[in-house]
Amino acid sequence: MGVSATDAPPIAGAARVGAAPVGAAPVGAAPTGAAPTGAASRVGTRAGSASSSAAARSRPRALRGILVLGASLVVLAVVVLASLALGVRGIDVSEVWRALTAPDLTDPDQAVIVQLRVPRTVIGLAAGVALGLAGTLIQGVTRNPIADPGLLGVNSGASLAVVLGISLLGITAPLQFIWLAFAGAAIAAVVVFAIGGARPVRLALVGAAVTALLTPLIALVLLRDTEAFNQYRFWAVGSLTGRDLSTIAALWPFLAVGVVLAVALAHRFNLLALGDDVAGALGQRVGVTRAVSGLAIVLLSGTAVALAGPIALVGLVVPHAARRLVGSDYRWITAAALLFGPVMLLTADVIGRLIVPNAELEAGVVAAFLGAPVLIAIARSRRVAGL
Repeated sequence: MGVSATDAPPIAGAARVGAAPVGAAPVGAAPTGAAPTGAASRVGTRAGSASSSAAARSRPRALRGILVLGASLVVLAVVVLASLALGVRGIDVSEVWRALTAPDLTDPDQAVIVQLRVPRTVIGLAAGVALGLAGTLIQGVTRNPIADPGLLGVNSGASLAVVLGISLLGITAPLQFIWLAFAGAAIAAVVVFAIGGARPVRLALVGAAVTALLTPLIALVLLRDTEAFNQYRFWAVGSLTGRDLSTIAALWPFLAVGVVLAVALAHRFNLLALGDDVAGALGQRVGVTRAVSGLAIVLLSGTAVALAGPIALVGLVVPHAARRLVGSDYRWITAAALLFGPVMLLTADVIGRLIVPNAELEAGVVAAFLGAPVLIAIARSRRVAGL
């Protein structure tokens, strides 16, 4: 009996009438591998809006940073001029200009400017730069808002070296203190980094332990040697006097290398502030960053202590002031600290010349008075932990 076409079973693999071929996209669907047009436009719109909003946020920050740096340069120029003109002996600005352009050392005023105040101002500039950048690096490495060069035992190491030099070697000239101070500061910092490793909390603890260990040793030597105490106490308060340009000539290579390293590392601290794990996940070699930062800290801190003695609070206050004015980007913080440090130190030195009639107060003492209110404000601030 014949089978009709309508009763015949379907042939395997045959396509139904009106069905799309096997593997073909449904009618009206987008080609295989292509994103839906609506989704693609939404993704592009979101990415574009995110980048545009980020650019919009960065423009005011950059403008604010430029304005702060420009104002800081003006303030620094004024402070330098005040450092050359003001003191126990006031000198007219026109006389200062003549002393700088065509000095006549037979004139008493010009001799004071060229032989005393120019070296004092240059040393203040160099020591201020070193202290400001060293404090910024230490706070960035340790993520500790109250870190300064003294935290790593730098001041104690330099002080012990100077005391031993006076007591055992008979050194009395301030110019001879610089190498002892630099060596002591460098050794103390190296010991702290060697024991503390790459852990911020351990660095702070080891630095405090080294300071606690060295301080009684300094006191022991001073109590047993009155002459050493008399020589040491003038250096220990921190001062810009008693040095000449030969000090800068001996130490400027260390300062220059430290400044270059600090500027080169500035962008790395933005990632380091997010934590070691996040920084490592984003491709930063955290150990290398900390090792190079340690080298820069040793160079800058050792130079500052050798130039001006153990001046406190400048390295602590300057990074916080920079952070408040230019934001949390370490590139701007480093640039601001480069200017804020000498401004603060020279301002303290000028105030010390004027505050006591017919005498001078050391810059380290005045800097402590200037920095103490800022330190109290930092302690009361709710944003202290935001490093």
